[in-house]
Amino acid sequence: MPPCSADHGGLCIAPSTGLLFLLLFSFLATSTTACSNGNCQVLETCAAATDCGPGLYCGNCPASGRNQPVCTRGQAIVPTSIINRLPFNKYTWLVTHNSFSIVDAPPVAGVQRLTFYNQEDTVTNQLRNGVRGLMLDMYDFENDIWLCHSFKGQCYNFTAFQPAINTLKEVETFLSQNPTEIVTIIIEDYVKTPKGLTTLFTNAGLDKYWFPAAKMPIKGEEWPTVTEMVQENHRLLVFTSDASKEAQEGVAYQWKYMVENEAGDPGVRPGSCPKRKESKPLNSKSASLFFQNYFPTYPVEAEACKEHSTPLEQMVGTCYKAAGVMPNFLAVNFYMRSDGGGVFDAVDRMNGQVLCGCSTVSACQAGAPSGSCKNISVPTRNPVTNNAGSFTGSVQFSRSASILYSPNRLDYRVAEASEVDSYHEGPRMYQESVEVCSTLPYMAGSRPLE
Repeated sequence: MPPCSADHGGLCIAPSTGLLFLLLFSFLATSTTACSNGNCQVLETCAAATDCGPGLYCGNCPASGRNQPVCTRGQAIVPTSIINRLPFNKYTWLVTHNSFSIVDAPPVAGVQRLTFYNQEDTVTNQLRNGVRGLMLDMYDFENDIWLCHSFKGQCYNFTAFQPAINTLKEVETFLSQNPTEIVTIIIEDYVKTPKGLTTLFTNAGLDKYWFPAAKMPIKGEEWPTVTEMVQENHRLLVFTSDASKEAQEGVAYQWKYMVENEAGDPGVRPGSCPKRKESKPLNSKSASLFFQNYFPTYPVEAEACKEHSTPLEQMVGTCYKAAGVMPNFLAVNFYMRSDGGGVFDAVDRMNGQVLCGCSTVSACQAGAPSGSCKNISVPTRNPVTNNAGSFTGSVQFSRSASILYSPNRLDYRVAEASEVDSYHEGPRMYQESVEVCSTLPYMAGSRPLE
C-alpha cells in the first residue's frame, strides 16, 4: 500500500486511521437512517413508544426468546372500514375474555379483590383499539348486578369488580360516539332478578341499540349486512348463557345462534378443537356464528405474547378445519400482548381470506373481485435471542386511562418489572393491586374462577 502523500487536498489519512474513519462514517450513516420519531413499523427495533408509528407500541417478548424491543401492534383494523355491505356473519371480530377483569382496576369501597386478571386495559380503550366483543360475567350482588369472577357460582367480595352498569355505560358512550360500529356482548349469566338484564341495559342507555333476538337467524341463514344493521341502529348484539332469558326478557340464548369451542386449556391444546358441552357440533349448519375461545385456564400475562404468536395461528387453522368456517369471534386474554402482530394479525388474515380472498384484510380492495389484492409487504421476524430478561414493553394499563386518546397515535405507559409467580410456574407481570392467596380453596381445587 503506498505511503500517505499530500496530493489529496491536504487530507492525509493513514491506512488504519482511514479504516476507522470509514467505519465511523458508516455507523453514523446507518444511525441517521434508522427509524425513529414515529417512523418505525411492525417488528422494527425501537427504544421507546415514540419511535413507533400509529397504532404501535415498543415491546418485547422474553417468553418467545425475543428480548430486543420492537414495534408491536396495539390496534386492530376494523374490517368494515375496508369492506362493508356484507352479512355480519362474514366477518371476524376480536373479543376480550373477561373484559371487566382488569389489572389495576380502581378499587371499589368494601371490595377487597383477590382473584385472577385477564385484561390490562379499560373497556373504553379496548373498544378504541378495535375490540368488538366483550365477555362479561354477571351476578346478583349487593342488591345490584355486578361483574364478577365466580367462586362456586357465587359473587363474593374477593371476586367482585364493579356494578355492571359502569361498564355498560362505557359501551353506550362508545356506540354514541362511533355511529357505524357494532359491538357484541356475551354474558355468562347468573342474574336471577326478574327482568334484571333488560332493566340494566335500559338504565345504561343501550336499549336503543339492541338487535332484537326475533330478527336473528336460527337455521344457519345469513345475517343482515353490517350496513343494514347500522342503518337500523341495531348495533348491539347481546347473548346470554341462560336459556330462559330469551322467552322472559328477549335476550338471545347464545347456543341457539352460535357454536363454540371449549374454553380454557382444552381450547389451546394443539391439534384439537373440541366443542363446548352446551354447544351444537362445531360443523352444525343450524348456527351461523362460530365463537372461538383461545385462552388458557389460568391467565399469565408474561406468557400471552408467546401464546399470541405461532400457537394462535395453528389453533385458528385447527378450529377452522373442525367447523368448516372461519371463526366470527376470537376471544383472548391480554389482547395487546404479542411478539409483533399478535391477535391483530390473526384477525386480519381471517378477514382477508373470507372478505376478499387475500392474505390479509389490509390487502382488500373495496368493490374489486375476490382475489384482487394490493401488494402488502409482510415484515420479517427478528432472529430469536436468549429467553432471559423481563418484559419491557409499553402497554396502556387502566390506571393510565386518563390519557387522552388520539386517533393518530396510541399513548402507552411502561409496564412494571416482571416477577416470578410460583403458583403459575412462570413469570407473571405483577401490578400493585394484584394479590394471590394460596390459602383460598379455589387455588388448590380443580375448578378455576370463571
